[in-house]
Amino acid sequence: MSNKEQIISLLDNIPDYKMGYVLAYVQGVAADEEADDIFCNRMWENYINDPDHDKAENIPLEDCLKEWGLD
Repeated sequence: MSNKEQIISLLDNIPDYKMGYVLAYVQGVAADEEADDIFCNRMWENYINDPDHDKAENIPLEDCLKEWGLD
């Protein structure tokens, strides 16, 4: 039995209330990776080209944790 056939067979045992989880997972796996790469590259380019001078400021992890109340 192929992987695809096994998956289809297992679907019969999944209750309806869990099908949304299965659908979301399968949609994520089937997503176009090229489109995801393009999106990530665009986000990186936007960050690099942002004129905000504070983005280069390095903040120690300990300071972030204190600011967020996680120390």
